[in-house]
Amino acid sequence: MLGPVILAASRSDKMRRIVSAAPVTKPVVNRFIPGETVDQVIPIVEDLTQAGLEVTLDVVGEDIIEVEQSHAARDAYLQLIERLAELGLGEKAEMSVKLSMFGQALEGGHELALANVRPVVEAAAAIGTTVTLDAEDHTTLDSMFAIHEELRKDFPQTGCVIQAYLFRTEADARRLADNGSRVRIVKGAYKEPAEVAYQDKAEIDKAYVRILKILMDGEGYPMIGSHDPRLIAIGQELARKAGRKLDEYEFQMLYGIRSEEHLRLAAEGHRMRVYTAYGTDWYGYFMRRLAEKPANLLFFVRSMITKN
Repeated sequence: MLGPVILAASRSDKMRRIVSAAPVTKPVVNRFIPGETVDQVIPIVEDLTQAGLEVTLDVVGEDIIEVEQSHAARDAYLQLIERLAELGLGEKAEMSVKLSMFGQALEGGHELALANVRPVVEAAAAIGTTVTLDAEDHTTLDSMFAIHEELRKDFPQTGCVIQAYLFRTEADARRLADNGSRVRIVKGAYKEPAEVAYQDKAEIDKAYVRILKILMDGEGYPMIGSHDPRLIAIGQELARKAGRKLDEYEFQMLYGIRSEEHLRLAAEGHRMRVYTAYGTDWYGYFMRRLAEKPANLLFFVRSMITKN
């Protein structure tokens, strides 16, 4: 299985240097990460929204070691929200944030991350949009869910992410569905031990369907994060059986992957949101995209071979 190997490489400084130095890396990275600055990504947002799509924006960067870096991450999101407001894009573009980027892993990290993310959530609400808290490895989730619950007291539209491969997720989904949360379900993209997560793809897919049914039958707003045609079709059927209207759930896919499918779903009247990352600290995000789907890795390897 290549996925675990690539995920391990995503934490390797040596591999970071090798991949970053490869001449072909930048053009390939651009397929998944269309810019490093707000000025570069805003035209992408405009193009996507004009095509009938919605967007969630992620300023990439996770492994911070200083409090000042967490404040810089907060400020980067505030700058993004300011630009979205200027262009009237608030209703079509939300934000996705990783709490590790806001200082969650530092000393006193839970309180620091909450203090940093709150002004971002407030600013997003002021322009008519919201924030979704991304899920990271299983050791961070209790903190993430606690921050999510705290933010929802004042901003009930704040979303969170759950990962189908974790054993705990069905219970998390029931709780979130009961309290009316916005929830993005994904398969999971971190290397997790067998003690806490399914390792077999078929078992992960089965768990995904069980959890998605819980969300569709609940009181919240499901966000189906998948590129898998079978799971997309199952999601549509579960929504139909639950009596949900087209604006009572949405699909989410990554920028640069299955772009024609984005447009097809939008043309059918579905809400289709494109997860669009940007920033200079792209390595960890990029490596997880390779790990999620063998075709992404093959695309990268072919590019390296043909360029050298």
